[in-house]
Amino acid sequence: MNKRYLFVLRKAAHSGLYAQEMLDIILTTAAFDQAVSILLLDDSVFQLKKYQYSEKHDMKDIAAIFSALEIYDVKNIYAENESLQERGLSADDLCLPIQLIVRRDTPELMQQFDVIFSG
Repeated sequence: MNKRYLFVLRKAAHSGLYAQEMLDIILTTAAFDQAVSILLLDDSVFQLKKYQYSEKHDMKDIAAIFSALEIYDVKNIYAENESLQERGLSADDLCLPIQLIVRRDTPELMQQFDVIFSG
C-alpha cells in the first residue's frame, strides 16, 4: 500500500545544502512510486523563484531540480499565499505552476497525508 507523503519546506534555496538534500529525499521517495507532494512555506517560496543564479553560490540549480519533479510524478506543489505576499512574490514569479493555499487551510491540507517531513 502506497502512502501519501507531504514534504514541508521552509528555507530559501541557497541556505546551505538544506534545499538540495530535501530535494534528494523527495526524489528518492518519489522514485519508489510513493505519492509525493510539496508544501512551500516561509522563505522556501524563493526555491521556485524565476531567474536564480546558483553559480554565484557554487550550488546546484534548485529550480532545475524542481522541474525534474514531473518525471517522478510529483505534480502537487503547494505554496502558502501569505508566504509569497510577505516576500513580495506572486505565483507568476515562480518557475513552476503551484497550487496556492491560504495559511488557515494548511492544517486541513496536512491531514490528507500519511507521512509529513518538515524542515
